[in-house]
Amino acid sequence: MLILGIDPGTRILGYSLLDTDDNQMKIVVMDVLYLRNFPDFKDRIRRIFDSTIRIIDSFHPDHLAIEAPFFGKNVQSMLKLGRAQGVAIAAAMSRDLSYTEYEPSVIKQLVTGNGNASKEQVAAMLRSILNFDDSPKYLDATDALAVAYTCHMQLSNPLADLRNELMPKKKNHKSAKKQWTDFINQNPDIVQ
Repeated sequence: MLILGIDPGTRILGYSLLDTDDNQMKIVVMDVLYLRNFPDFKDRIRRIFDSTIRIIDSFHPDHLAIEAPFFGKNVQSMLKLGRAQGVAIAAAMSRDLSYTEYEPSVIKQLVTGNGNASKEQVAAMLRSILNFDDSPKYLDATDALAVAYTCHMQLSNPLADLRNELMPKKKNHKSAKKQWTDFINQNPDIVQ
């Protein structure tokens, strides 16, 4: 199976192709799409769509694995990241490619054993697991490889629910309603 992994971004988008055959894994491509040269956000989104289509048409992957947006303090950044992810998924769907989203903490937990691992720790562990020497210029490429690797691990054990098996149980879990209430109370100028 050939898995296309994408670490979405609006300035740098990481992508990789991981070929898995009888549990032998081979990196086909690991690179980034550099988008900072495009000042207009619409041009960046269009480039993400076109480049994703080009990668799919060139390599014919069997599945897309993509990192889900994380929740941060900057709402505008989160929205832009979500758009980048959505455009990549739309490109895959336009080519009838199935996809799976993975939360960043689940990916980090699977690769390193630590759901809060740094990009550098993820890259170092992948170098050890997949036995590659060259370190990419941007860690977004190894993040994309980590997404593809996570997908491979889930597909090779389809009964595993990675989210439940890998992540420790949270003791003080807030409901979604409580989280939104807290957000609204903390950001009265944003929400009307």
